[in-house]
Formats: sequence, structure tokens, C-alpha cells
Amino acid sequence: MSHVMNTYARLPVAFSHGKGSRVTDTEGREYLDALSGIAVNTLGHAHPRLVAAIAEQAGRLIHTSNLYGAVGQERLADRLCALSGMQEVFFGNSGAEANEAAIKLARFYGHKKGIELPTVIVMEKSFHGRTMATLSATGNYKVQVGFEPLVAGFVRVPYGDLDAIRAVAEQNPNIVAVMLEVIQGEGGIHLREPAYYQGVRQLCDAHDWLMICDEVQCGMGRTGKWFGYQQVGVQPDIATLAKGLGSGVPIGACMAGGRAAGLFGPGNHGSTFGGNPLVCAAALTTLDCIEEEGLLANAENIGKLIRQRLAAGLADAQGVVDIRGHGLMIGIELDRPCGVLVTQGLAAGLLINVTGDTVVRLLPPLNFSERDASELVDRMIPLIKAFLAG
Repeated sequence: MSHVMNTYARLPVAFSHGKGSRVTDTEGREYLDALSGIAVNTLGHAHPRLVAAIAEQAGRLIHTSNLYGAVGQERLADRLCALSGMQEVFFGNSGAEANEAAIKLARFYGHKKGIELPTVIVMEKSFHGRTMATLSATGNYKVQVGFEPLVAGFVRVPYGDLDAIRAVAEQNPNIVAVMLEVIQGEGGIHLREPAYYQGVRQLCDAHDWLMICDEVQCGMGRTGKWFGYQQVGVQPDIATLAKGLGSGVPIGACMAGGRAAGLFGPGNHGSTFGGNPLVCAAALTTLDCIEEEGLLANAENIGKLIRQRLAAGLADAQGVVDIRGHGLMIGIELDRPCGVLVTQGLAAGLLINVTGDTVVRLLPPLNFSERDASELVDRMIPLIKAFLAG
């Protein structure tokens, strides 16, 4: 009997080691990893530069706390701001913490404007985390059940509907921000045309609101650009990161610019572990590898190749609704619930995921090769065809 709290419906497999895009289970069987720890293992497994950087930093200094100067944090914040167009960064340990910081910034912004009940517009089918505030912001009733009362201060609208945001603006004088994912990951790899995000930016500017982009899953090069909002031609006031930022070590970041810059002062927010020397070393190495190994272009090119080959191979399959995404964030939507494909994928030596009940989600490492892509497609197509035929 395990003494680990029963919070996960775990698959019947455990892994002992990995290399590149491959992982090996405790029975010695190898799998092609097309999930990368749910968009976390940016550099795949056991990347030599990452391993060396973590080992070297662990041998010098792992943690001191944020009571003292933090050279690694300063270097990492400088790099992120140069890449993102932001002005300052707060470091936490996860995407939920990064989004908590974003929500607190929005509320703080509202109170400074004299709004007593600052309210954030959020999206249906969104996912922002499992802490109480981020759970309340999330647009999935299933994950909220049993945790009421939820945190107040959120108004939900359909994703992609600018008129719904305008209607809220007319009815609610307490709005201070709009929070969205450029690509809804947990909701089913949903994205909209650039004009939608540009329209949100315009509405935020017109009403003096903050625009918050949750980049936890779609950031860090996954779409073929550093951040998802760069794919659609907007600059948010707040953007949040985690998952792929440290290639497996727990780090999150809340980046602020524009109206959101300079709001927090000492005592307004904090984190014991946030941005310690070890995780910053991993994140800085991740950024170096993405840049020096051409992984943005690789994510764009390999992602396009996978989508094209899937579309060609499944063109005659009845039940495929859509194949979509940017870069190495890919969704294959079917016309029926398809969770069983996860265990069938395991049997075929593939690590994949199903989200939104009907969408096969692929999130390979950014250094996925053309050979890896061909192998993935060659295994996925018969898997999906057999499922739909059954």
C-alpha cells in the first residue's frame, strides 16, 4: 500500500531513466516521449549541458532565500525581459504560483485605482491552476466541484468572443484585467485568429485594464516563438511562465510591463524557494540551449511536419474533427471521447495525452528530430484509425 496521497489516476508504468526523446521504464521498455512531462522537458531527457549546469550549481550553492541578493535571478530576469518586452519578473515555483501573482497584481492595480471589488474577465474552458484563486479563474466546472466557495472577483466569457467582453465592460465598472491563454492547453489546444487577441489588447487599452497572458504551457518556445503572444502580435501587461522554463526543475515566473510594472513593493508578495540559485541555473541553461541549438525554428518546422503528415495520414479517417496547434503544441480532435488512446499509446511505445475528453495532445521536447517526428506519426496514425474503426 502506497502512502502517497491519492490525487492522481496514474498510468500503470514508472520510468527509470531517459535520453533525448526516449524514456525507459522500470521493466526496461523504451518509449518515444511526445508529452515531455506535459510541456516541461524542453530539452528532452538528460541533456548534457543541463545535467552539467545543475550538478555544478548544486556543488556550489542550492538555496539561500530571498532575504539576500540573488545574482542568478537578476541574470534570468534580464534575459526574460529582453526576450519578452517586459520590465520586471517575480519568480515562484509553478504555473499556479505565477498565475496567483498575476491575479494579485491585477487586484493591487485595481485598488490603487480606487476600485474596491476588482474583477478579472476570464475564459470558458481555461485552466490556470489548482490553488483557490487560480481554480476560481479556471473555466472548468469539473475541477472546481467540491472546493466551493470559490474565490470571488472573476467574470467568465466564451473564449474568442470580443462582444462578450464588451458586454461585460458595459455592465461591470469593477473590471481591472482580462486573463487568457493564447492557446488553451488543458481545454483542448484551442486557439483563435490574431485579430481576436489584438481586439482584447485594444479593449484593455480603451478601458485602462491589464491584459494577462497565461504562457505556462504555450510559452518558452513551444509554439516556435518565445511566447505565444508573439505569434498573434500583441504585448500583454502581464505574462506568466513555468513548465518549460527550467526543463524539469520547479520554477515559475510572473513577468510585468506596461501598466503592471512597478506595482509590487517589498512585502506585497514573496516565495521562500522562488528563483533559488539551482533553478535559475537550469533556466538560464535552458535559454542558452534554445538559442544556440536553434530550437525555436526546430519547434516550428517539426511541428508543421507532424501536423502535415498527420493530416495526410488521417485524411480518410471518419471521426477526425481537426488537427491544430502552433509549433510543438498539437491537438488532434476526434468526434468522441478518446481517453483510452493514452493506455493504447503506452502499449505502442508512445507517451501521449488526451485533454478536453476528445483531443489527443502532443507536446514533444523542442529538440524533437525529424526521425522522432516520423516515428511518432507512423505510430499515431494506425492507433487513431484502429480506435475510430472500433
